[in-house]
Order: sequence, then C-alpha cells, then structure tokens
Amino acid sequence: MTASTTDVALKARAEAEIGARREQLLALSHAIHADPELSWQEHRAVARIAEILEGAGFAVEVGAYGVPTAFEAVYGDGDLTVTLCAEYDALPGVGHACGHNVIATAGVGAALALVPVAEAAGLRVKLLGTPAEEHGGGKVALLEAGAWEDSDFSMMVHGYTGVDFSADAFRSTAVERFEVEFTGLTAHAAAAPEKGVNAGAAATLALTAIALFRQHMGPEVNINAFISHGGDATNIIPDRTVVQAEVRAADVDVWRRTKKRVLSCFEGAAIATGCDWSWRSTEYPYAPVKSDPDLARLWDANMPALGRTPSTERGLGGGSTDMGNVTQVVPGIHPMIAFLGETAVPHNPDFAASAVTQGGDDAAIDGALLLAWTALDAAVDPSLRADLQRRRAERPAGATRVTIET
Repeated sequence: MTASTTDVALKARAEAEIGARREQLLALSHAIHADPELSWQEHRAVARIAEILEGAGFAVEVGAYGVPTAFEAVYGDGDLTVTLCAEYDALPGVGHACGHNVIATAGVGAALALVPVAEAAGLRVKLLGTPAEEHGGGKVALLEAGAWEDSDFSMMVHGYTGVDFSADAFRSTAVERFEVEFTGLTAHAAAAPEKGVNAGAAATLALTAIALFRQHMGPEVNINAFISHGGDATNIIPDRTVVQAEVRAADVDVWRRTKKRVLSCFEGAAIATGCDWSWRSTEYPYAPVKSDPDLARLWDANMPALGRTPSTERGLGGGSTDMGNVTQVVPGIHPMIAFLGETAVPHNPDFAASAVTQGGDDAAIDGALLLAWTALDAAVDPSLRADLQRRRAERPAGATRVTIET
C-alpha cells in the first residue's frame, strides 16, 4: 500500500476506536467537570484517567518526574514518540471555566485511539498529565525534570466558544506572576499618623503608577495586579502590604522590558513613601506558543472531515499557557477547538456550563480524533517523520529543560 492508503486505513481504525469509547470518554469529561480540583491538587482527576489508561494497556506512572499530580502513560515502542498533553486543573470559584475537562478528555481519547495503530505507524505514544496550567506551570516543572527529552513532537488541544480557527491562529503571550511586599511602620492612624510609614500608601501609589504606565504600552501587552493584603485595621497605619501582579506580552523582549518598568513602579512607590520593598516570582514564567507549521498544516487539513472549517483570521490572543514553553523546545501545536453553538466568555461560570454541553462534548471527541489523525499523518509522511527525528537527534542533551529566560 502507498503511504496515503496506509494513512487512510490507520485513521479509520483510530476513528473506530474513538467511536467505541465515546461513552467512556464523555463520562470522564463530565466526572472531571463535576469534581473540580485546583492547581497542584488534581489527585482525583489523575486517578480517574490512570484507571482508564491502565485498562487499555498503558504503562502508567502517577507522580511522574517528582510532580505528585502529574502522570506519564506510555504505549508502544516505535521510533517516533508523540507526546500528548492532558490538563485537568480548575479555576478558583468558577470550576472548569476554561474547559480543562475537555482538554483532558481529548488527550486521553487521542492516546487510546492510537493504541490499535501504534505498531503499524511506528509510534511510541506518550500521554503526559500536566497539572497546574491555570496557576503554577506544571509543564514547566515537567520540562525541567526531563519529561520531553525523548519526544519527537508534542500536541494538545484547548476548547473555546465561537467558531473554529486554524491551528496556528492562537497567539499566546509570555507571562510572569510575582508578589511584591512593602514594609513600613505601624502607628495610630488618628493619634500619631506622622509616626507611621504607610505600606498601604505604597501599594496604592504603585498601582496608580502602573495605571498611568498603561497609556504607553504597545499592542499585545497586558498588566494586572491587585492588593492581596492591605492592612489589619482602620486605626493602624499598615506596616505591611502585599500586591499580586502579572505581566504579559506577545514578544519576549517586550515582556522583559515591560516587567522591568513595572518593577520600577513598585520601587518608585517605596522610595516615595519611605517603605522597604521586595519581590519574588510566585509561578513559573510561561513562554509564547510557537506552532510548528507542518503539524499545524496537518491539523487544519483534517478539520473539514469532521465538518469543521477553520478560519484563517488571527483573532485569538491574550491568554498564556505553559504549553508555550513546550513548543519553544519541541515541535508542537496548541490548536483551539470550538464548542460550536456556545458563546460564553472564558473564566466565567457560563463557560464552565458550556464545557459539558453538546458543543463541549463534540469538541472533546473531535479534538481527540484530530490529535490522533495529526499524529498519524506525521508518522506516515516519510519526509516529515525524518525531519522530526533529525531535529530530536540534533538536540543537545538537556535542551528541553530550559524554555525561557527572564
């Protein structure tokens, strides 16, 4: 058979496997959705997924790479390793309002779909459970531990509302989250205010300076901050305040410069009020997504077969993901798939509801199939397969462990 004929046959077998497991996969999606767990705490989601994968013959390690709520599941011994990613953390207060139940289900479904065709395609299938995407950066922790050192390429899919876009339409931003602490001196706020050094004033002044700085920011730059501790009582000059902040930009150099300016706002507020100040990163920094053009092309070419027509407009942006760090060091894609018929805004309770509608369920199943088909296309294309293997062979040892310099 020709490569094209082989690909059609393998894809049909993968689709049949997805069809046979549709009920099981949607039950997983709904179970994760109904039982939201925050970053680094996703033990029940991991247990549910591990049980399914073990039953399908995967070698599963929970707590892989020293991360308690990560897992690694491997099937097959082909000489081309595809690493799929499953996210499953939820958001504080709004549950799965980013649809990570769909992401997890699509990743699991794709891995299962590749089981009956892995040997014929020469694939080694690896599914990584990657916790704490919303806050923390589980993929970065796994990268640093070497989880992608054996990978030829890596993929995942993220759900959203609206219409479908091309695989490389999503423009994510670099982001770093950090905490700033101002330290002053307490005093009675009415009897001796002149004796105090007001850390609350420093926090207010810093946020005001950041607000004024926004006028001079370029496109695709975003700063957010809030006071997480502002004092203890109205009649005490606060001697300690804490501000949580994040800086995002699509361009890494702009991101670095913006972060420097934002830190200057905090430093200036400390000088103006007489406070001491310090700052520390609270999470791993995220890099922008760098889509591999060949993998993106394959994904887009598969969409029409599922009745999905990808728009080529580059209308998706503003968010950040630790999958960006993966794509900086391994060929990969982070496509989006629409909950068709749904219009809710992400990180809102209405979006959480959309993630278990018919549109959300279809996105989970279609996303699984598209991931599997794209992996098979890459595996049976002799030139692309050789290129992916060459790129892996040319990577120095440890090259996947460092993904962005701050």
